[in-house]
Amino acid sequence: MSVVNLPKAVENFVAANNAHDSEALFAVFADGATIRDDGKTYVAEADIRGWFQSHLIAPKVVITPTSFDGDRLVASSDGDFPGGPLNFAFTFATKDDLVTDLTIAAA
Repeated sequence: MSVVNLPKAVENFVAANNAHDSEALFAVFADGATIRDDGKTYVAEADIRGWFQSHLIAPKVVITPTSFDGDRLVASSDGDFPGGPLNFAFTFATKDDLVTDLTIAAA
């Protein structure tokens, strides 16, 4: 498997997610960051933390990057959910090595 070079903010997101560390994951996001997933938008800290818990931490999701181009990470995601592994596209906006916006869609 080839190594996918990632910007620091994206690398930190993948590492914190794969460690299942919600505090480290939250630290990757800038104040006022936005997450878009499953047709919903999460902005408030409590909503973002809830999304982490239900979508990443509880199902023990592990993200394996397969490509990165521009601002788009394509990755295989597996965990305690039916049908996995599944491929997702994570589109990031970043500033100062922090995620300011994340949109997730099936790839």
